[in-house]
Amino acid sequence: MPNKIAVTGGIGSGKSAVCRILKERGYPVFSCDEINRTLLSEKSYLDGLCALFPACVKDGKLNKAALSALVFSDKEALKTLNAYAHPRIAERLRRDMEGAEKTCFAEVPLLFESGMTKRFDGAIVVLRNKEERIRAVVARDGLTAEQAKARMKQQFDYDGPLPDGCLAIENDGDEAALREKVDEVLEALKERGLV
Repeated sequence: MPNKIAVTGGIGSGKSAVCRILKERGYPVFSCDEINRTLLSEKSYLDGLCALFPACVKDGKLNKAALSALVFSDKEALKTLNAYAHPRIAERLRRDMEGAEKTCFAEVPLLFESGMTKRFDGAIVVLRNKEERIRAVVARDGLTAEQAKARMKQQFDYDGPLPDGCLAIENDGDEAALREKVDEVLEALKERGLV
């Protein structure tokens, strides 16, 4: 059975950039965000969300902006969403990764928060200065700096110590520097017998 390596990190850290480089290096790469987007196009999944969050339904459709605003301002609503979404995303990811014929990677934004660490043989954590992360999220998602900070507060504290066994990539340079760091981590994974 091929090894499965999670790629995680805080919002705006550069997880997708790392995964893009891994894909270029010839590894199968999966994404929880892509799975979530797929699920959001499926009626049964949407119906469940609408039932859980009726205040976020407009004209019979889920208003995703309203749902985001709610869950990032209300801890209980976020718990409810995560309890509904995480097991469904995790199951779809498990099925997707099952078909991999070599070591594969999965972008898992909420790896530590969702309790999915035990599904993986290793983890890469992408780290980046908090101000850079805020700038990246504001530019990418059109959020205010305050909204970006509110989302960061709901995540694992990447400024503190990381769980044992994680490999870290400091995303503090340009694309060329990031490629070098990804290659260094691949070498470290090879030494551990994981790729």
